[in-house]
Amino acid sequence: MVTSIILINAARNKINEVAEQLQAIPGISEVYSVSGNFDLIAIARVRTNDELANLVTKKMVDITGITKTETMLAFQAYSQHDLEAMFAVGM
Repeated sequence: MVTSIILINAARNKINEVAEQLQAIPGISEVYSVSGNFDLIAIARVRTNDELANLVTKKMVDITGITKTETMLAFQAYSQHDLEAMFAVGM
């Protein structure tokens, strides 16, 4: 499983529309509106890097209103549960 965090800037009058179109793409599991330098963050979970490349370069490119993206690959996931278990070792 390949997990990717995609940071997205969108035209101001298209943010909601872009978010709705993103969440409809197979492979996009979550879309968040956020504060800061980007307008939206999409979480993609796909089987292969080729599927991710297809999602970003063929499916997302068709969404009118996206002005910029930055895609990051996740190497390892940490959850609150994992951190608690790690610190509880030996107790």
